[in-house]
Amino acid sequence: MTSTLSSTIDAAALHTLLTSAEEYALIDVREPRITAEHGSILLGVSLPASALELRVDALIPRRSTAVVVYDGGDDELADRSARRLRELGYTNVRVLTGGLRAWSEAGFKVQTGGEHVIGQAFGEWIEEIYQTPHISVPEFLKKVDAGEDVVLLDSRPIGEFENHSLPGGTSIPGAELVYRAGEVVTSPDTLVVVNCAGRTRSILGAQVLINAGLQNRVVSLEGGTQSWVLEGHQLVHDTSSAAPLPTGSSLESAKAAAARIAERFGVRTIDSATLRSFEENRDERSLYLLDVRTPEEFESGHLPGSLSAPSWDVAPWVFRYIAVHNSRIVLIDNDLVRATVAASWIVQFGWGEVFVLEDALSDADLNTGPVARTVLGVVDDGYSSIDPTALNTELGTAEVTVIDLQPSPSYVAGHIPGSVFAIRSRLAQSVSEISGAGAITLTSTDGVLARLAATELSAVTSRPIRVLDGGTDAWTKAGFALDTENASWLHAGDDVVRSGWRETDPEERKAGFRRYLSWELGLVAELSEDDTVPFKSFN
Repeated sequence: MTSTLSSTIDAAALHTLLTSAEEYALIDVREPRITAEHGSILLGVSLPASALELRVDALIPRRSTAVVVYDGGDDELADRSARRLRELGYTNVRVLTGGLRAWSEAGFKVQTGGEHVIGQAFGEWIEEIYQTPHISVPEFLKKVDAGEDVVLLDSRPIGEFENHSLPGGTSIPGAELVYRAGEVVTSPDTLVVVNCAGRTRSILGAQVLINAGLQNRVVSLEGGTQSWVLEGHQLVHDTSSAAPLPTGSSLESAKAAAARIAERFGVRTIDSATLRSFEENRDERSLYLLDVRTPEEFESGHLPGSLSAPSWDVAPWVFRYIAVHNSRIVLIDNDLVRATVAASWIVQFGWGEVFVLEDALSDADLNTGPVARTVLGVVDDGYSSIDPTALNTELGTAEVTVIDLQPSPSYVAGHIPGSVFAIRSRLAQSVSEISGAGAITLTSTDGVLARLAATELSAVTSRPIRVLDGGTDAWTKAGFALDTENASWLHAGDDVVRSGWRETDPEERKAGFRRYLSWELGLVAELSEDDTVPFKSFN
């Protein structure tokens, strides 16, 4: 279906934009599973129409940014999303005419396998360019069994580590590897093995330690925990092991390593006066101010206006925080180590113009606590509310229709008894399929998404629409039970990409791991067919 909006862009013009130095945001508004399975444009950022108002303010802070919206080309989702963005104050929004189909028909590369292929592709490209060394699971175990001096560093954050890890590992994620490795690796003769769940963070973790000039031999564990399972070994669960913050000689070594990285990759620093000039110009040039320390450090004291973006998340997953290409990105930490390391990855990623702020936290006037997200477009119109106690009473006395808009994995893990899973962007079109004839009660994790959906739903049905105050979080806080067994689906769980980790059958899980690892290994060849790849080599 061709877009009915006047503000459109064709595939050739979009290709020109993607290969320019102009600021732009390319937004894929389909659900992640659809994007992964049907394909995507490499430089697009997944921002599903279902969550548009929840995330767009942080991802695209400047309202005059050139925004291009696309879908698969066979529905009106891009048109609807573009219209909504204009309602939210974005003034330069265009729709890709014909969507992904038109992009493909014009001869441009379509990537498949994930909602953000570019993240994993970057890891594979790094290994190819820098020839990052690796070790297989059997080779690793042979060395461990022989009593050799080996340290296993897990480059995932502690939450993932506690969920599952390899025996003997220590969690040191992202730029923390350069920052804290000296507290764990105490001999230059130790073999340092870096692992993650698959390949990407293993490769980047090993390479960043090599870039830092660590004297030790450093390798990535090929296939990470997935290969560990495929080789028939058991994972460890519910254990915690993390390296401490560096002190003394370890801290000095980390600072020296950061200085070497800054010189090699051209990482630039700015002072507070330059930052103020950036802020004064933020209506003309997009600016992101990101604190790459741990969330706990951020909450203990951070620069006003900054957002928490832990180094392990912002690099290479920069698109989770920054949707605008060629924007200004200023990274913050306490002593230039982690910010410099994260900046070096973003420089190589080619996503924007990145800087590190000197003496970022020297100002005594720091904010504390978390920063609340900004949600756009919420109006209390066309619906009423109900508290958890009243809803619980109704569940026991009458036929009640509850629609649950929380993420599908959360819904499966536990939902209000009798509730039905739905995807917000499809809800209004599916109103005739909602059972019952009385009121429809909407819930979501915290109730915000439910409020957005309620306004839309009330416009297309005469049935009363209600929102559960505080959402499912409030339901559980009130002490009411969740159903973990009886799921009911108005829509398929297309809001998440298929993953072997979500398979409960061991053989299905292994099959998923094999598919995933095979896909990652083929990404470099896929990149060779795409002339929009932004990566920059410093080899």
